[in-house]
Amino acid sequence: MTAVPHLTDHPSPLSPALDKALSLAREALWLTSPNPRVGCVITAADGTVLGQGHTQRAGGPHAEIMALRNAAEHGHSVQGATAWVTLEPCAHQGRTGPCCDALAAAGIGRVVAASTDPNPQVAGQGMARLAAAGVQTETLHPNDTLAVQARELNIGFFSRMERGLPWVRMKIATSLDGQSALQNGQSQWITGPEARADGHAWRARACAILTGIGTVLEDDPQLNVRGLNAPRQPHLVVVDSRLDMPLNAQLLDTQGAGDQARQIWVYTAVDPAHPEQADKRAALIARGVTVVDMPGPGGKVDLAGMLRDLARREINELHVEAGHKLNGSFIREGLVDEYLVYLAPQLIGPGQGMAHLPVLSALSDTLKLRFHSVDPIGPDLRLLLRRA
Repeated sequence: MTAVPHLTDHPSPLSPALDKALSLAREALWLTSPNPRVGCVITAADGTVLGQGHTQRAGGPHAEIMALRNAAEHGHSVQGATAWVTLEPCAHQGRTGPCCDALAAAGIGRVVAASTDPNPQVAGQGMARLAAAGVQTETLHPNDTLAVQARELNIGFFSRMERGLPWVRMKIATSLDGQSALQNGQSQWITGPEARADGHAWRARACAILTGIGTVLEDDPQLNVRGLNAPRQPHLVVVDSRLDMPLNAQLLDTQGAGDQARQIWVYTAVDPAHPEQADKRAALIARGVTVVDMPGPGGKVDLAGMLRDLARREINELHVEAGHKLNGSFIREGLVDEYLVYLAPQLIGPGQGMAHLPVLSALSDTLKLRFHSVDPIGPDLRLLLRRA
């Protein structure tokens, strides 16, 4: 019989070690994709820290293994110690072995997890196997403050595991009157350098950045992370219904090399058998691009189908930086989970809005959002909004 982990919602005595584990997990924010960001702290009965660590790059050691190694490096025995971990130790053989077995084999006496792992291959089995090995287990109540923080840190991983979809975050820089560009398309720069640097930090935490072919043709962007010491570049997704991608686009030169090479996926709606497209498709493939056929109504890319496909490609957080037309398509189809809006204290007047949306006849039909956070970034405001 599968053991049910004990749930506790009294965070006070648990906070110090789990707080530290969460801090360690945040250090892995730009590193672990597509794996979750996890931290682990091992303490003695008197609270002394014996070992600590966070998950490394995909294929590398998980947080629990790093903490056990750290303890061993300092000559500390972990027999009977408590492991505080921000996500339930894994119970399956993936790129690495099961962490629950490693903890039990090391003699850990107690494991406290901030959250259950949503991966169906784990989902309580890690804690159950620990309990079966005689290890005391506790999992925080989902409403516990630390449990909420642990989930927020891995919101894309939870989304992919629970919904089969990435967490879609749409980034928009806008004036106070809601314009993202002048009527002639000029948008550099509505916000200040601080907001632009902050935007790169949000790019860095994403598994992939998405844009539309209109942005590629108009701006020829690189759409990579710059100005930060990011250990990996997020992959790139381009929505390109007619396969108009220029072979000399700058973004095609941002792939890098090695095991952390940046993948570029171009989603199109054209018939792959069309003779006029064969050469273009072959040329893009020769440049290292993966062309994905995802036809939808009206000769457009099936955006919902694309998101499901990206989840299968292990994309947790999808960072959308597109023009007002593609933004509007995502919003109209209800595909945006979170809005990252940089609001500049200036008025532009007639221009290009944040998103091309239909005309409404009643206020009751508006898309209702709620503020998740509001923070000053230099002279601008950063608004994080979610569906109400």
